[in-house]
Amino acid sequence: MIRLFGSNEVLFILAGIQWTLLLSLIAFTGGGVFGLIIALSRTSTRASLRSIAAGYIDFFQGTPLLMQLFLVFYGMPVFGVKVSPWTAVTIGLTLHASAFLGEIWRGGIQAVPRGQTEAARALGLRYASRMRDIVLPQALRLSVAPTVGFLVQLIKGTSLASIVGFVELSRSAQIVASTTYKPLLAYGLAALLYFVICFPLSRFSLRLEQRFAAKT
Repeated sequence: MIRLFGSNEVLFILAGIQWTLLLSLIAFTGGGVFGLIIALSRTSTRASLRSIAAGYIDFFQGTPLLMQLFLVFYGMPVFGVKVSPWTAVTIGLTLHASAFLGEIWRGGIQAVPRGQTEAARALGLRYASRMRDIVLPQALRLSVAPTVGFLVQLIKGTSLASIVGFVELSRSAQIVASTTYKPLLAYGLAALLYFVICFPLSRFSLRLEQRFAAKT
């Protein structure tokens, strides 16, 4: 039976926004925590840590996000761990975000003038103090714009969660399109909602880049 595209269908698509935003928030937060570890490992004085972190980043940047979600969703049950679509996409997107944020923040750390680190070392500051009080505050400031830019990409990337059955904004539009046979309306509304979410963040990221460029 074909359903009309009415207010209920619009509300159903709108309801998908909350899951898109929640998934993005969890993946970005978890990715930030692990991304910081990756960034510190990538800039470590230990060659083994640098190699492991570089391999981790190369894998996630060199493979499609869709394949990464499939590996988590279908791979974990192979080891006896059954996961729901929500858990699978949360883990997959968190790992994906950690690799990209780690590389962004690695660039920020290495952009801090080396003389400041050497001066801190000459004053007898330990590694933890140097990173916490001198390097990281400057590195994170340098990385704010690309970090916000990646958040925009992450929000759009959550649309791939629909492939494993997780119902977010994209999947909601797909369900409505299949029951009303109005794909242009359903996907058009979803695209508009993605735009409403992502466009302000994109402009904010550009403004941060311009502000930073004006100060350098």
